[in-house]
Order: sequence, then C-alpha cells, then structure tokens
Amino acid sequence: MQEEFRDNYIRIGLKISYYRKTKGYTQEELAAKLEVATSFIGQIEAPNILKPISLDTLFRIAKALEIEPYKFLVFD
Repeated sequence: MQEEFRDNYIRIGLKISYYRKTKGYTQEELAAKLEVATSFIGQIEAPNILKPISLDTLFRIAKALEIEPYKFLVFD
C-alpha cells in the first residue's frame, strides 16, 4: 500500500467513528452488524493505525450506519 494515501485512510477511519457515534453505536454493536471482529472496527477507527479497507467494506459500513458512502470520502 502506498504511503501517499495514508492520511486519507486515517480520515476515513475518523469519519466512520464520527458517524458511528452519531448513530449511538458502540464499536461492538457496529462490528456485530457487519459480522466482523470488534478489533477490526477499532483498527479502522484508530488514528494511529493505518488500516486500509475495501470498497465493499466501506459500502457495508455505510449501509449499517444508514448513510451515503460518499460521506466518508468528502475531506473538508
């Protein structure tokens, strides 16, 4: 994975965390909805861990949080 996208993956993780909290879900609850390990969600959201995710995963997270996927990719 190229380092040039590091900041974008970190931003995506932070946005996932933001929208998860807005919906009132814990990491455990989101992980259960996605049928993944809680540690996987923790790695995605952690600002000090670079955890690339696939578009399929991004779409699944967006669906679970009931938001449009593009919202994770808008960097203000």
